[in-house]
Amino acid sequence: MAKIIEGERIGAEAHLSVGCSAIIYDDAGEKILLTRRTDNGQWCLPGGAMEAGESLSEACIREVFEETGLHVRVLRLIGVYSSPHRIIQYQDGNRVQLVAHSFAVDVMGGELTLNNEVSEFGYFTPDEIANLDLMAHHRERITDALEGRAATFVR
Repeated sequence: MAKIIEGERIGAEAHLSVGCSAIIYDDAGEKILLTRRTDNGQWCLPGGAMEAGESLSEACIREVFEETGLHVRVLRLIGVYSSPHRIIQYQDGNRVQLVAHSFAVDVMGGELTLNNEVSEFGYFTPDEIANLDLMAHHRERITDALEGRAATFVR
C-alpha cells in the first residue's frame, strides 16, 4: 500500500520521481473524474510516473489510458508540485519525492474500464470530493484546478 509521509525536508531520504495527473471534467464541466486505487482504497486523479523516452504530455496520455481506458489530449498545465516535505512510500519500501505535473485534459474517445490498479471510478462535484477518502496531495491539485486561473501553480 502506498502511503504519504510528511516531515521537514524528508525528500532528502528518497529519490525523485517525475509524474503527472489529469483533471478530466464530465460533459457539463461540473464534475471531475476520480479513480479508486486497488492498493490503498483511496480516491485519486488518474496519472502516474513518467517513463524514460517519453514526454510529460505523452506520460499523461498513457497513464490516463492505462488507468481509465480513455483517450485524451493535453490542454494545459495546471500546476507543478514538488514539496520536499512529502514523500510516498510504496509497499516494496521504495520512497519517492514527487515532481508532479497536473494537466487539464480533454477526452477524445475510449470507454471507462477497470483494471488491476483501479477498482472503481466516478465523476464527482467539488462538494462530493470534499467528503471522499482522497489522497491528500491530489486534493491540492483539484483545488488548484477548480480555481480556474490561467497562470500555472508552482508548489
